Amino acid sequence: MNAVSGSANDTPTGANAHAHFDHDVTIVGAGPVGLALAGWLARRSATQGLSIALIDAREPEDSAGDPRAIAVSQGSRTLLEALAWPHDATPIERIHVSQRGHFGRTLIDRHDYDLPALGYVARYGAIVQALAQAVRGTQVHWLHHTQAHDPVVENDGVTLPVVSAGVERHLRTRILVNAEGGLYRTPPQRDAQAETEEADEANTKAAPPAAETKRTRDYGQTALVGVVTLAAPQPHVAWERFTNEGPIALLPMGGVRGADYALVWCCSPAQAERRAQLSDADFLAELSVAFGARMGRFTQIHGRAAFPLGLNALDALVSGHGRIAAVGNAAQTLHPVAGQGLNLGLRDAHALADSLAQHGATPRALAEFAGRRAFDRRMTIGATDTLARLFTVDFGPLAALRGLALTALEFAPPVKTALARQMMFGQRS
Repeated sequence: MNAVSGSANDTPTGANAHAHFDHDVTIVGAGPVGLALAGWLARRSATQGLSIALIDAREPEDSAGDPRAIAVSQGSRTLLEALAWPHDATPIERIHVSQRGHFGRTLIDRHDYDLPALGYVARYGAIVQALAQAVRGTQVHWLHHTQAHDPVVENDGVTLPVVSAGVERHLRTRILVNAEGGLYRTPPQRDAQAETEEADEANTKAAPPAAETKRTRDYGQTALVGVVTLAAPQPHVAWERFTNEGPIALLPMGGVRGADYALVWCCSPAQAERRAQLSDADFLAELSVAFGARMGRFTQIHGRAAFPLGLNALDALVSGHGRIAAVGNAAQTLHPVAGQGLNLGLRDAHALADSLAQHGATPRALAEFAGRRAFDRRMTIGATDTLARLFTVDFGPLAALRGLALTALEFAPPVKTALARQMMFGQRS
């Protein structure tokens, strides 16, 4: 877990140990979700009086050249644009969904919803840089190159052991938000007796973390990613092509003639390992067979990488007796189908900012936040998990039913609208 260094006198001891706080809200992790949360809170801190720390092990400039593509929904742009927005994001105006080797397809078009776009494709580095610029110059106390250990939850706040420049110290905060790129375990609250006994010890040690309840699934898939160039592109059109190995997504990234697309090709780990060893030409040839010739030949690829796919989602966003919240990938990592991971995290962070602004850095704020987000998380995680599994079963009758379902969406506008709006905006309360 990454974190920030505290200020002088940040190791509480003696009778006044629990009267001192370095910050009201400490956010661990300066990726897009952590930065957005810090930015939203900073815009309200002048009136709410919240002291905010944002902490990370790296400098934001470290990600400037990161070419990874992120799908940002129209709903997420609505949340972000008042804070920051990358200038080179490519709009998605239409989404084409189909399954390879079987009938059935559906089209989702922005004109059907009177929207400027269904979503956008942006480079990870561009989003981080835009959000970092928005946070700079605010009252957020931003520290880099600092590592943190497991937090200790107390009756009135959280003590976070941190290491910066080789020096270990303790940061005390009323509320801790984990926005790091991965799930971690939260230690249990110390009872009052243990707290009293340990208050005068100069070198208090964190209790060993306890396992949190979470939903997990190994999809038995690996995602091959990169940026491909096509001979006959259809600018501003995104593609979700389901195969018996897993979905293939092509997301428009602009480029000359709009010919560049971000590729996410989900397949078995064995196939992914084999394909990773192929030359570019052979890799593109196999991709052409899998995807089809709807946009002509695949002519180039760069930035190839691979990562395993699984579902890891905490059952509860709040832990540590109402003192610790999780957002973004710290709360859930999803299958990339339908591109919902970042968007769900941003909705979580925006709701958390609302609750903290309304109720202050208190367990009441986190309890309200958790209640507000329960339904949207359940819907989004469930839909993503179902799609990831349903469209990879190579069984004839089921493939026919999937085709019928895709086709039926074209003749049931209310159902298609409900699905599209869930993907674009989620369920907000």
